[in-house]
Amino acid sequence: MENLTPRQQEVLTFIGDFLAANGYPPTIREIAAHLKVNGTLGVMKHLEALERKGYLRRESGSSRGVSLMGQAARSVSLPVVGVVRAGMLQPAIEDIEGYLAIDQAQIKGGKFFLRVKGDSMVNAAILDGDLALIRPQPTAANNDIVVAMVDGEATLKAFYRERGQIRLQPRNPNMEPIVVREGEGEVTIVGKVVGIFRTLE
Repeated sequence: MENLTPRQQEVLTFIGDFLAANGYPPTIREIAAHLKVNGTLGVMKHLEALERKGYLRRESGSSRGVSLMGQAARSVSLPVVGVVRAGMLQPAIEDIEGYLAIDQAQIKGGKFFLRVKGDSMVNAAILDGDLALIRPQPTAANNDIVVAMVDGEATLKAFYRERGQIRLQPRNPNMEPIVVREGEGEVTIVGKVVGIFRTLE
């Protein structure tokens, strides 16, 4: 399944919500009204893209001829973000690059994906370009892999609370840990990594 643009995700979510509430899909004009757009050409283009990406199937000759495909019916789409802002457990809307749909069984409390940059966690099988599924939480146990803010910068590392300090440990022998001693800086836990998703092409 391909990533969705925010607008495509909005259309897919509206169709799913409408189906759940009414037992039948919305018309193209109802989708247009929800999107607050005049005309139906834009809606048709979104539906074509969603069909091409495998999220729904359209039937010609019917004003309500839209049905969600199996995975879209069982899946949840979560935002993919490029950055996490200081002090924010949830990404700001302007940081969202797109959406990725995953099966509900894989969510494990995750609320958003963060795109991994760099190779500091290669020995934990987390590679540059991977999508890390993040469960927002303000605390962590030792050895948890977390996204933490250190002086306003986000980093993905293994967490260790030690006497008088916090150590954020890379899983790459060529890199040094980030050590923040009490009174010398602030570490804020954004969330725990609960899944890694990767495309091979």
